[in-house]
Amino acid sequence: MLRIAVPNKGSLSETAAQMLFEAGYTGRRDPRELHTADPRNGVEFFYLRPRDIATYVGSGALDVGITGRDLLLDSGSAAEETAELGFGESTFRFAGPAERFASLDDLRGVRVATSYPGLVGDFLAVNGVEVELVKLDGAVESAVRLGVADAVADVVSTGGTLRKAGLEIFGPVILESTAVLISSGNEKPGSSTLLRRLQGVLVARQYVIMDYDIPVALLDDACELAPGIESPTVSSLHDPDWVAVRVMVPRAETNHVMDELYELGARAILVSSIHAARL
Repeated sequence: MLRIAVPNKGSLSETAAQMLFEAGYTGRRDPRELHTADPRNGVEFFYLRPRDIATYVGSGALDVGITGRDLLLDSGSAAEETAELGFGESTFRFAGPAERFASLDDLRGVRVATSYPGLVGDFLAVNGVEVELVKLDGAVESAVRLGVADAVADVVSTGGTLRKAGLEIFGPVILESTAVLISSGNEKPGSSTLLRRLQGVLVARQYVIMDYDIPVALLDDACELAPGIESPTVSSLHDPDWVAVRVMVPRAETNHVMDELYELGARAILVSSIHAARL
């Protein structure tokens, strides 16, 4: 069976479990379970600390896993990123006392606290900047105030937490991270099916099905407004001057496209959610 590593807690855990459920897999019912099998789909799930998943997969102990790109790069594991999964976005930046640092070069020779020494160390090495890395587990915002470090490198969303600690963001983005599917590099039975299913979930979340009726004379203009993935499906109606159209539309553009189609002359415009897809 395909052995899949899944985050057992943290920000990635719940969304990863939901995504696998939508992909047709049966996960654990008890949040305390560390292992569960889904024989119908030929897979086993192992619930692990997100930070350890890349290590298990990279060693070949497990075949594939879901983790953050930041954790994969920080681990130094031989595991390979297979696909982005569309959740768990985060941005890594440097921060320091207001007006003390302005660029990456200002970090030379100072202490930088981070929970991601591998990731940050590699970034600094590529840019030719030598620092003293101070490894901390968890939040690092207090490191400067407590005298443990001169600057920090951490996940940033709005920057509000850093500002409360008297720090300001500076320098380039270290990494734009997201949840990813990773593999050991060896194709295993069931891994391609898992990838297709997860990609199908992403499509179902990102698109809707739009049905509408439109005069034949306006069909080409309507297809330009909503071209779909390949091409719209067009069906004849009892009235030979009208046709019915079905097309996939990006979910975020749904109302905008509906408005434009209506103004063009389309009627009976209906939108349906997609529960599963294969493209």
